[in-house]
Amino acid sequence: MNARLQRIWFFVRWLGGLALGWRFGWGWGLAACFAYPLLLLPSFALLRRVNRGPGCPRWRELLRAWVLEVAISERSFGWRQPWRTHAEPDHLPAGAEAGVLLVHGFSCNRAFWNGWMARLRGQPGVAFIAPSLEPPFGSIDDYADAIEAEVQRLRMLTGRPPLIVCHSMGGLAVRAWWRRHATAEAPQVITLGTPHAGTLMAAFSPAFNARQMRHRGDWVAELPPLPRLTCVWTPCDQLVMPAATAVQPGAAAHRVDGVGHVGLVADPRVWTLFQAALAASFSTPRRI
Repeated sequence: MNARLQRIWFFVRWLGGLALGWRFGWGWGLAACFAYPLLLLPSFALLRRVNRGPGCPRWRELLRAWVLEVAISERSFGWRQPWRTHAEPDHLPAGAEAGVLLVHGFSCNRAFWNGWMARLRGQPGVAFIAPSLEPPFGSIDDYADAIEAEVQRLRMLTGRPPLIVCHSMGGLAVRAWWRRHATAEAPQVITLGTPHAGTLMAAFSPAFNARQMRHRGDWVAELPPLPRLTCVWTPCDQLVMPAATAVQPGAAAHRVDGVGHVGLVADPRVWTLFQAALAASFSTPRRI
């Protein structure tokens, strides 16, 4: 469903740009088609105020993050997610020794992870699943059972709990899953730009799952902590504000500078951290 909505938005955006160009001139049409980069600028500039204090991002870092975010977002939301949803199918090879569950964030689908899935497919002994969470704007609690089903598929295949990697809202979906399906053997979880304490930006969306992510809201406050969690965060995150909300209290934290919210998934430093966690997961005792 989310891919269908993104395809509709794609056509609305470009047909609207063509209509404006035909009526008022092609300069206005191009500006409409590429308005997204300009709309991102104020949120990046706002970070100088929201994240002020020690470690506040410099203007040069924010500019770099903005440029990268525009390129990565256009590729993800303009090509991969609307048109390439199943270009990288789940990979469940017989004899796999480790499993990876990739959980996308708000208003996304499984194709958000296409780059990761293409690279993981070449790693021997690794199985992976990337579900699309539906409905796209429903309650985050409703994703818990779908996540549980995929966790069990990977556990049955490998004999181990999977390594779970989440982006943005996906981390909260996994915490909602843990509240409903907690076991004695907790999986290793890595969250990328997850608003563990909510985000100020959620106040601008009417979607039900966005309202659940409001800063210091009741829903996020009631979520249980994940026992084995690594939080990757960036002070240049234009959607998770303030940046400190991207770290669950007591969890390991890794700061990545000069990259925005979506850009975290394409950053080589994040991939290196993930690879270290994946290598460690091979040594987890199997439960056959």
